[in-house]
Amino acid sequence: MEKQNRKGWLYLLPALVFLGLFLVYPLVDVMIYSLEEGFNFASQTHRGVGLGNFSYVLRDPYFLQAVKNTFILVIITVPVSTGLALLISLGLSSIRKLRELYQTVYFLPYVTNTLAVGLVFMILFKKTPYSDGLANLVLSWFGAGPVDFIDGPYWAKMLVLCVYTVWIVMPFKILILTSALASVNPVYYSAARIDGTPKWRVFTRITLPMISPTVFYLVITGFIGAFKAYSDAVALFGVDLNAAGMNTIVGYVYDMLYGDSGGYPSYASAAAMILFAIVLTITCINLLVSRKHVHYS
Repeated sequence: MEKQNRKGWLYLLPALVFLGLFLVYPLVDVMIYSLEEGFNFASQTHRGVGLGNFSYVLRDPYFLQAVKNTFILVIITVPVSTGLALLISLGLSSIRKLRELYQTVYFLPYVTNTLAVGLVFMILFKKTPYSDGLANLVLSWFGAGPVDFIDGPYWAKMLVLCVYTVWIVMPFKILILTSALASVNPVYYSAARIDGTPKWRVFTRITLPMISPTVFYLVITGFIGAFKAYSDAVALFGVDLNAAGMNTIVGYVYDMLYGDSGGYPSYASAAAMILFAIVLTITCINLLVSRKHVHYS
């Protein structure tokens, strides 16, 4: 038995080494940077250790704006994208002919370059001297005035960012949910048909509980992915997200490291640790909620 244990640890050793080098060590390093006050990037020295970096970041209006944008993005896109993906997956599961073709079509946005999709969205929504964009053309049919969704009011820019994010993440969720629906034992549906159970009750009592682990997985990964949003905003509004008022927490970290006002790894590390704490807290809350609502068969 002891020999088998040694062999098991030996097999795990490469994975443990990689996790230590690329996960544990960077996390500890960021934690140390976040506590070093007055860090000088050139001399690699600091004047003391404390929570001054966190105090600065939490009072920085750019960071507070980034937190606001990120939370709005998370609250809107995660439930909307998951709900739409579930509806589309249910529709695909009921289609037998050309099902593979439809699945491929829905999955195409996921394998398309993020910046390329962002440019297309910018063309659709951006108001130029030559065109008001396709979105404004549709609005004009209903008698609404043109709106500059890219350089205009905050709510318009946030709407475009949310729509874009939903468009990007939905194909992966459709693929996963379609596979989950296909794995549900058809015996349950046969029994429900014999009993004359209404379709809505079949969905709430059979389908949803059976795929609840998959839905929970998509919600967790959706929250984490939305909190890490950055390239989506860059694709739509350019690299100066602070000027556009559309920066995210990850964008703030990047600006503190490499932006025009960059060179402050301590501030960037403090912001990264705050993001880590937020994601960890929400993940733990989701895990507690899942104990009652997720059914593992």
